[in-house]
Amino acid sequence: MKLITSLSLIFIFCAASFAQSSSTPLQQPNDPSAQKARAVLDQAIAALGGPAYLNLSDMEETGRTYSFYHGQPNGLGAPFWLFWKWPDKSRVELTKQRDVAYILNGDNGYEVTYKGTAPEDPEDLKQALRARHYSLDHVLRKWINEPGVALFYEGRGITDQKEVEKVTIMNARDESVTLEINAITHLPVRKSYQLRDPQTRYFDEEAEIYDNWRPIQGIMTAHSTVAFHNGDMSRQRFIETVKYNTGIPDSKFAATVTYAPKKPGR
Repeated sequence: MKLITSLSLIFIFCAASFAQSSSTPLQQPNDPSAQKARAVLDQAIAALGGPAYLNLSDMEETGRTYSFYHGQPNGLGAPFWLFWKWPDKSRVELTKQRDVAYILNGDNGYEVTYKGTAPEDPEDLKQALRARHYSLDHVLRKWINEPGVALFYEGRGITDQKEVEKVTIMNARDESVTLEINAITHLPVRKSYQLRDPQTRYFDEEAEIYDNWRPIQGIMTAHSTVAFHNGDMSRQRFIETVKYNTGIPDSKFAATVTYAPKKPGR
C-alpha cells in the first residue's frame, strides 16, 4: 500500500486550520521588507477570495492523481474523492471502487482497506501531519497570524514562466516557507520549504506549483497541483469537480480500528 499512501499525501495541503483574519499586527512594524511582504500576502488572500476563502468550513473534490519516481510516472494514476472539514479532518478515497481510504482526524491517521481499518503507518502519519502543517492554506491562514512570525520580501523573479514576488514566512519555531506570488494576478504560483533529513543530515526541499486557477463559489481554486521533492516531480493532481461548504458531517471522518497490520518478519 506504499504507492497509494504516497498518492494520498498530495491532498494534505487542503487539510489546514483556517484563521478568520489576516490583520494581526506585524512583529516588524518598521521593517520595509516585512511591510512589503505583508502587502503581497494580503493581495494574495484577497485574490483567493478574501473572506470567502478565509471562512471555508468544508470541501469536496474529485479528480485524478499521479505519482512519480525520480521524475518518471509511476503507473497510470488513480481517481480520487476528497472530503475535508475545518480544522483538521480529511478523508481521501482511492481506486475506482473507492475501497481504499486514508483518514486524518486531528493527529490520528487511519488506513481503510478490504481488510478493515488500521492505524496509519507511523512514518506515513508523520509525513501526512507534516504536509498539513506546511500546507499552503495553513501558512496563509494560520502561520502569518501567529505571535512571533517574521515576514521577508525576497524580491521579484520568474517561476513557471510567470513573474512572481517572493515572500518568506518564518514562525516562532524557526520553520519557514517561501511563497512565490504571481505579480499580476496575485495568486500563488509556488510554495517551498526545506527540512533536514534525520539520517543524511542534508536538507530536502519540498515544493508545490499551482496552476489552472478557476473561481468556484467565489473562491479561486487551483485545478492543477504538482509536487516536487528535491527538484524531481513526485506527485500530480488534477481536479475535476469541487464544492465548498456542503455541510459534511463529522461521521465522514470517524474511524474505529478493527485490525493491526503485521510487522515485517512476524
